[in-house]
Amino acid sequence: MLRDELRSLLTSFAAERLALVEHHEAAARVVGHYDFNNTYQYVIAREETHLSWLQSALGELGVPALPPSSAAIPVAPTPVKARRLVASAYRDVLEDDARLLGAFVERWGGPVAEVAHARHRGMLGVILGESLEHQRLFEQAAEGFEDVIGRRTIDAVRVGAVLPTRWME
Repeated sequence: MLRDELRSLLTSFAAERLALVEHHEAAARVVGHYDFNNTYQYVIAREETHLSWLQSALGELGVPALPPSSAAIPVAPTPVKARRLVASAYRDVLEDDARLLGAFVERWGGPVAEVAHARHRGMLGVILGESLEHQRLFEQAAEGFEDVIGRRTIDAVRVGAVLPTRWME
């Protein structure tokens, strides 16, 4: 794979990855269920790390910044009752995110395997592997499993919801 081909592949990969991150950020604003929202926060943090790796790799190839996202991905609608702490209210959003991540890995698995540059192939492989893990987290959440990120230390009743925007001064 020539330098220009690698640059093109990394640019396209990064644009699609950025679209997924933006989608997850939008989904986190509508998924008020505390435990599921924590799943989004975990996934977004890892995805931001992925973007920093991609930005560094692109910088080495003469691309000064991440490309714009490939396309806005709409968030599945949630019913009005989602304001309450009802795990099933978020099933469609969570299933959609699992599906999107699975499609991303499926689409990029072949092209990544053909990357000759070992370090970049390894980085892309880690991103795809973690994307599969994130897919699994969203699938578990969609099934109603609330302890996706970790088990609560006490049997406290789940109360409240995450606000769609963070408090700011």
